[in-house]
Amino acid sequence: MKPSIYLDNAATSWPKPEIVYQTMDNYHRNIGANPGRGSSSKTFAAGGVLLDTREALARLFHLSDISRIVFTKNITEAINTVLKGYLDPGDHIIISSMEHNAVTRPLSVLKRSGVEVTVVECAPDGSLYPPDIEKAWQKNTRMVALTSASNVTGTIMPIKEVGSICRERNAVFLLDSAQSAGILPIDVEEENIDILTFTGHKGLFGPQGTGGFYLRPGLEIRSLIEGGTGSLSETIIQPEFLPDKFESGTLNTPGIAGLGAGVGFILETGLSTIRQHELPLMNLLMDGLSEISGLTLYGPKDSHKKTSVLSLNLAGMECGELSFALDERFGIITRSGLHCAPLAHKTIGTLQQGTCRVSLGYFTTQEEITFFLDAMRKLSTEI
Repeated sequence: MKPSIYLDNAATSWPKPEIVYQTMDNYHRNIGANPGRGSSSKTFAAGGVLLDTREALARLFHLSDISRIVFTKNITEAINTVLKGYLDPGDHIIISSMEHNAVTRPLSVLKRSGVEVTVVECAPDGSLYPPDIEKAWQKNTRMVALTSASNVTGTIMPIKEVGSICRERNAVFLLDSAQSAGILPIDVEEENIDILTFTGHKGLFGPQGTGGFYLRPGLEIRSLIEGGTGSLSETIIQPEFLPDKFESGTLNTPGIAGLGAGVGFILETGLSTIRQHELPLMNLLMDGLSEISGLTLYGPKDSHKKTSVLSLNLAGMECGELSFALDERFGIITRSGLHCAPLAHKTIGTLQQGTCRVSLGYFTTQEEITFFLDAMRKLSTEI
């Protein structure tokens, strides 16, 4: 039986820490109630799950007011909520050419209503030069939205520098942390982050269907969805206080329990430990691949300037064909295509062919990287 080697952690992390599975199972078996709906012991226990997870996220992201953390079903919903809830016709927003469709698609809708969008071009390795943000500035610039790290090349963005520019010019800084939360340090105060959007199922080790955003105190945005919150039920007007303003309907409480367990695992393990586990593996991967004839690697060549994400192409084989062969013949899971980020692929010159993406995680082993390299060597000799 062929092995199963999972190298698609940029899409969703797997496996999860054992505590995540146990916590979700415990919630289903022993709590099961709907938080904020009623006054039973189980309802209070469910509410405690939300509180505990908010507190864990606050510790991870270095923020003080946990009520400013809002849960959504994923980071895409979070980004849509804050973009559409803050920007008005005539406003101007700046983004980079490495942004995911979770940012670019809602902005394409907002453009139809009169929101202006400027895309700052990044270098061919995906890196962003902060002064280019300043050059794109206009009198009506109200927001800068930036990915913390590319999901295509792993390129780490200059978050602190861009945050400082926004603070100096009185604009809102929105960070898409999908590819860095749980992997790289994030400090909303130190990095001047006004809105932090996050997803649960990648580096935070939570389940799919979890995510959310943090909103800086004093910053107000419109809600995207209204409905039951379990609070102020005597009125048909949506509550204005957080997090209830944005948390209408039943939350994915079992998932949020798992997310809290995943964040707890990160806090206990340490971000530096996670990073120091992945860096040597990335060096082994990049060094080994660089020796294979006909292989093109994309993104920074220095592993310290990227997350554990690597895009590649093998001459003579389409990226989808390569990804299929790795799975079918060797049991290695990767991802091929444009990765929901056509702007990024245009930036690195792969819009027409896409890439095969390899993404490591904390549970990836040296033996798995060695096996992957052997598989790539074998495939390269068969073309």
